[in-house]
Amino acid sequence: MTVVLDASALLAYFQDEPGGGAVEGVLAEAVMSSVNWAEVVQKSVAAGVNVDGMREDLAALGLEIVPFTPEDGEMAGRLWLQTRQAGLSLGDRACLSVGMRLDVPVLTCDSIWATLGLPLDVQVIR
Repeated sequence: MTVVLDASALLAYFQDEPGGGAVEGVLAEAVMSSVNWAEVVQKSVAAGVNVDGMREDLAALGLEIVPFTPEDGEMAGRLWLQTRQAGLSLGDRACLSVGMRLDVPVLTCDSIWATLGLPLDVQVIR
């Protein structure tokens, strides 16, 4: 495992948007929080996408959906103070928390993350 994907990054890959190629290049070594997976499913359903089998298809490409632990929840809650001015959602903070726990970079489309001064490598893909 080399990176944690934010929901925005995986959606960029699905929708063939700028930055999607960067995600394709790391899927075999990527993880995503179960919280962020819920975001991907929600946005896909809202767009009329049939999500049946989507998780299994991604697993076949190497993406691992990892549990959001109580420790991740505590970190996400603590990150609120440092990130509230930037407007980060609970899902955003969930992704950052998992990246911090695993000590690996996070990939996102949200450029504000790179300005937060957090103790992890944030890679903005577009």
